[in-house]
Amino acid sequence: MSLRHPRVLLRSQPLAHPWLPHRRSVHSPASFQQVSLLPDRKRRGVVFPFSALEGHLDRRVDREDFQLFHPSEEDLRRAEELFTPSARHDILYTSSAVRMDHVPVTQQPEVCFIGRSNVGKSSLIRALFSLAPDVEVRVSKTPGHTKKMNFFQVGRAFTLVDMPGYGHKAPRDFVDMVEPYLQARKNLVRTFLLVDGFVGPQKADLIAVEMCEEFGLPYVMVVTKIDKVRPGVLLPHLLQLQSLIKTQTKYCFAQPFLVSSIHFSGVHLLRSFIAHVTGNLQLSS
Repeated sequence: MSLRHPRVLLRSQPLAHPWLPHRRSVHSPASFQQVSLLPDRKRRGVVFPFSALEGHLDRRVDREDFQLFHPSEEDLRRAEELFTPSARHDILYTSSAVRMDHVPVTQQPEVCFIGRSNVGKSSLIRALFSLAPDVEVRVSKTPGHTKKMNFFQVGRAFTLVDMPGYGHKAPRDFVDMVEPYLQARKNLVRTFLLVDGFVGPQKADLIAVEMCEEFGLPYVMVVTKIDKVRPGVLLPHLLQLQSLIKTQTKYCFAQPFLVSSIHFSGVHLLRSFIAHVTGNLQLSS
């Protein structure tokens, strides 16, 4: 089934707005070394955010699919090394593109992040790269500031791509820009589809899911802004998403990931997952 026409919901008129570059100092929760010094319960809540929600779940709810990817502390430390620059390991923004003939030529594994405008995509990428304060991730208080595909190279390990947001205030040429990339990029190993934890999956998100399924893309759901929503609101959205994954997807990883770009909850786990799917981390357990 062609989803070309329904995907008009994924784009709209662009809104010009200046972006604000951020040079950051390393905030202590960004480092697993600092997180490891926290009391056990708090440390577990930062690294595995789902653990803080378990007590609010009905006993009949199957928790297994929320804890499939469970790296050890040693795995988390090794993954963090990939996100830490050194003399022999540069982490940097490399280029932007609006068409496939403008994208950088590379053979290393690639991951991309997509989601609705204002889902917190650039903020999450900034949190992932927080240990590399010289890397400037374009962020703005106004939704829809990302108008191009932005490429970040993580040494020789992998490339991360920040895609334009879909839905409200998306670039006019979103479909023409993004679909060819998703279909033709042979070294794309995982697509991260972000969903706002405050509002849950929206119609445009469901169309994005259909797009990933139609293209046969390995992808994973990431629930953002979990620090801004109470468990009583977050849990129904999380269970709705889990039901969607189980009943309507074939290529989506069964476990949704929970993240807060402000408190770094789930960021360490997501770093490890990225390291793992790009072939840079073999789990010790």
